[in-house]
Amino acid sequence: MGFSLFPKTVKFYELFDAQNRKLVKAAGVLFDIFNEFEEVEQKCMRINIVESEGNKICRDISTQLAGTFITPIDREDIHEINLTQEHLLNLMKAISTRVGLYDVERIKYPARKLMGNLRQMIEETSAMLGRLATRKGFEVHLEKVKALKYDSETILLVALGELYDDSEKTAASLLEIIKWSHLYDRIEEAVNAAEALADILEGVMVKNA
Repeated sequence: MGFSLFPKTVKFYELFDAQNRKLVKAAGVLFDIFNEFEEVEQKCMRINIVESEGNKICRDISTQLAGTFITPIDREDIHEINLTQEHLLNLMKAISTRVGLYDVERIKYPARKLMGNLRQMIEETSAMLGRLATRKGFEVHLEKVKALKYDSETILLVALGELYDDSEKTAASLLEIIKWSHLYDRIEEAVNAAEALADILEGVMVKNA
């Protein structure tokens, strides 16, 4: 018989963990693109594949949530964690896509630093997610995320200052400004999304402590 008197239990923590592993993987590949700048096209394709896999998990979480009566945390919190992780993964895909689309010849040093920070922020949110079930010991990871976000804001200001400080206003230099302005914009969005994920996880754990 397909009918049961008992509501089914969905392991949302495991689904979140699977979704987060896609974030960590994409961040690692993106870090390689910005630091090694080799086999860029192949690595961009890998990120596209990871993003597609992450979208499937996002849809699975939404479907399971719609059909589940009892949840380990509030339904709106599950929804928010799910969508924020998906949004962050989509932003990393957008960054890699623009690197390929804009035919970037070299990666600027501030961008490499920012990508290192983003990767660390995602790793720290991953550690926070691992604490979601117990709601303990997440504070140190949250502090690191905040410190990395502050450092990233400073790097972004310096990066934009250097970008617009080019005395030569040639067509090539103006095109370079446009390309990197768009890239830095997406990187900033990703950094903000990583902090937002940490804030959401903190709120859930404080509320359910």
